[in-house]
Amino acid sequence: MIERRESLSGHIQFWLACLFLAGWAVVVCGGLALQFLAWEYPCPLALIQRIFMLLAGLGGGYIVRNAMNGELEASDYTTGWGLALLGCAAGGFTSWRQTMLHILPGDPGYGTPVFGLRSYVWALILFVAAIAAIGAVLSVSDRTGAQTIPAAPHRLVGRACFALLGVVIALNVVSVFALEGLHWFLPAEPDRYQLFHDLDLIG
Repeated sequence: MIERRESLSGHIQFWLACLFLAGWAVVVCGGLALQFLAWEYPCPLALIQRIFMLLAGLGGGYIVRNAMNGELEASDYTTGWGLALLGCAAGGFTSWRQTMLHILPGDPGYGTPVFGLRSYVWALILFVAAIAAIGAVLSVSDRTGAQTIPAAPHRLVGRACFALLGVVIALNVVSVFALEGLHWFLPAEPDRYQLFHDLDLIG
């Protein structure tokens, strides 16, 4: 059995996992920025895409969390990337579905374009790119998956990525609760923060 290289290239999967953990959190932050700064209320499909983005991030988080102990097994990598692939595949299908809903000529789409594309189209591109990245790194997994992870700076970066994701998850929980209010379902095209109306804070 050939031992994994402990060189810089041997830590590629760890750093990619950190990128997934923090990267998807930043992407969801972009959605939150549109929501709170541009006053765009996310539809149910947009919120589902956020959920799958966070799941993809947590797939990377599984690898990073196990790396905090200083050791990583092959099963840690495969489990983490498996979770990330599930999130990306499901998120890709959801964003594709929303894209197809607005594919006909003349359809105005939903939300404000960002660099010429709607947010759900960007989501589809990112999900597909993430799947390709996972496939690429796994194709050379014997050279990119180190078994020993040093304490510095790896673990410090890992903790920072987890902190970012935790804040983003908390913000999403609060925003969804405010949008949905005291109801089971979110309208197809939300136009207000229902919780404030349910509590008679806004007329």
